[in-house]
Amino acid sequence: MDIKDIQNLIKFVSKAEVSEVKYKTKDFEITIKTPLAGSEVSYAQPAVYHTAPQQMAAPAQAPAAASAPVEKVEASSDDSKYITIKSPMIGTFYRKPSPDKDVFVNVGDEVSIGKVVCVIEAMKLFNQIDSEVSGKIVKILVDDASPVEYDQPLFLVDPS
Repeated sequence: MDIKDIQNLIKFVSKAEVSEVKYKTKDFEITIKTPLAGSEVSYAQPAVYHTAPQQMAAPAQAPAAASAPVEKVEASSDDSKYITIKSPMIGTFYRKPSPDKDVFVNVGDEVSIGKVVCVIEAMKLFNQIDSEVSGKIVKILVDDASPVEYDQPLFLVDPS
């Protein structure tokens, strides 16, 4: 199941006015909960994340812009051999499936095609992001619980 299928499933579930849908295959599982589920969907964290990026967007981008030239100078020759895993959507980037679980991947971990590398929360739905390449994670480019844009680089992977 690719991201477009997931997005279509989300639209279908929201139009069907059901509270929760679970879809499970041999190697894939997704749970979609809608506001009809009541208290299960009213998380405290998303409310904070929806207001915080607006207030902190300029300060958060300013340090990144200041440090970006340094990183580009160091990594410009190395980046050509790395493959970038990019965000397929706008949302909030999480390295863990939930606060009490371990991170999906760390620097130095081997990933294969289809392995979950992070979660992006968009409109109270947590979307698992799979690796589209095989290799070793060289760098994690986004901080945990940070807002991300469509097509923003998330990870650098060494395919060798």
